[in-house]
This record gives sequence, C-alpha cells and structure tokens, in this order.
Amino acid sequence: MAYTVTLPSGIEWTPQFAEHIAEEKCIGCGRCFRVCGRDVLQLVGIDDEGKRIAVSDVDDDDDVEYEKKIMTIAKPENCVGCEACAKICPKKCYTNGPAAA
Repeated sequence: MAYTVTLPSGIEWTPQFAEHIAEEKCIGCGRCFRVCGRDVLQLVGIDDEGKRIAVSDVDDDDDVEYEKKIMTIAKPENCVGCEACAKICPKKCYTNGPAAA
C-alpha cells in the first residue's frame, strides 16, 4: 500500500518521490535544480576519467573541464514527492514512485 495524503479538498494524493535520474539522458541543464525548493538535487561534472566532481553554485571553477554535467539525487530524504523536477525535465530523465506506508 502506498503512502497517501488527504488534501484540504478531500481528494487523496499519492506523492511520487524522485527515485532515479537516467544519466545517459540528462543534459545537465539545471531546470530541475532551480524548481526544487527542498535541496534534493546536485549538479555534478564528469571529467575525462569518469570522475564525478560537484559543480559549485557560483561556478567559480572555470579551470575545471567536464566531459558532461549531470544532475544527481544528493539528498533523497528531503524529497516531498511533488514531482516538479520530473515535470520540468525536457529529457524526461526522472523515475518517481510512491513510498511504502
């Protein structure tokens, strides 16, 4: 059975929590990061050796070169299941699902 919430209107809603981001589809555009108000996501760069490097918010690391930037789910415990990240993603990278009750 999935965890559900009864909204003030009386309608039941099942939160869909961010479970996975398809890295092969992600273009690192940051739209999901900007829409998430819960500090769930983090942008990381992948260098030519495949090493992951956190990308700073200020992006003052101009001397660091990345092969690709991707979004990651850094703090899944902060997710409230609103699905804003999945809805704004232009590449449909997100897999969301309900939490078990």
